[in-house]
Amino acid sequence: MKRLFVVATMFAALSLPALAAKNSGSMSVPEPVKAGSTKLIPGNYDLSWTGTGADVQVTVTQNKKVIATFPAKLVEEANKNVGLETESQGGVDVLHSIRLRNTTLTLASSPSSGQ
Repeated sequence: MKRLFVVATMFAALSLPALAAKNSGSMSVPEPVKAGSTKLIPGNYDLSWTGTGADVQVTVTQNKKVIATFPAKLVEEANKNVGLETESQGGVDVLHSIRLRNTTLTLASSPSSGQ
């Protein structure tokens, strides 16, 4: 019985990082981009999200500080080209989607600033 408990505990411990990694990622912003009302300056950001499909809440952090949160649509798909997809609106680059290795997050509406 103890052996089964130890094996189950080890399996659960090894599975948690894999599950956490599935709902997180990082992005590099090479040029200033507007994400709703939040301006992201060039730099590296961490992403995490909760939910699935069209009902996902994305949190953007930098140095463990929340920079922005916004709703998005998540599509699990392989992306050869990872990066950001932006649209120029009135001379300003606006974030449209984030392509990660196995996931695309498409912004649903304006993010709210965490600053």
